[in-house]
Amino acid sequence: MPLDLEEQEQLDQFKAFWKKYRNLITGVLTVALFAYAAYSGYQWWRNSQALEASKLYETMISAIAKGDKEQTLRAADDLQKQFSSTPYASMSSLVAARIASDAGDSAKALDYLRWAAKNASNEGYLALAKLRLVTQLIEQGTEKDFAEADQILKETPIAGFEALWLERRGDWYLAQKKNAEAKGSYQEAWKKLDQAKEFPEEARRLLKVKLDAVGGVAQ
Repeated sequence: MPLDLEEQEQLDQFKAFWKKYRNLITGVLTVALFAYAAYSGYQWWRNSQALEASKLYETMISAIAKGDKEQTLRAADDLQKQFSSTPYASMSSLVAARIASDAGDSAKALDYLRWAAKNASNEGYLALAKLRLVTQLIEQGTEKDFAEADQILKETPIAGFEALWLERRGDWYLAQKKNAEAKGSYQEAWKKLDQAKEFPEEARRLLKVKLDAVGGVAQ
């Protein structure tokens, strides 16, 4: 069926448009297809990584149940090396730090905590790693340890952990016999903790004990 003049004119305009912009259009479509393929590939890779990491984490949990410290720490090391972008790596590092600490290997415990404090992809694990690292450094008690803990505490607290940040600052002061400063930090922590209803009662009781120790009053 022959085209009328209007249809022929529209076809000619389309041909002219395509001739002028076909390279640009083809390029944009190609980029979009590559982007989609890359995203799909990344999603598959991430899911695959999480699955493999979970298997290794289960191996670690089994080793803990058997009391096999060496296998436990080896699994934590492998998770750091092979699956650092997954939450399992930071989870295992926190567990391994506790096991190493309980075994009297404070240097190894600090290594695990430093790794998690630097690499944890989950903010909750990141905050926990930093807070536990500060506690461990305070327990070490050297001038170098206090300086490292101070640098961590000077960072902006992770949202939701402000009260615990202030509490650790109080611990930092108290360990250096700066009772007045410790009292101020504990009182600020109490105010924050009182506003955060989701914190367990044990956290409040522990902070209350610290406040009482420096002659503070929980308000």
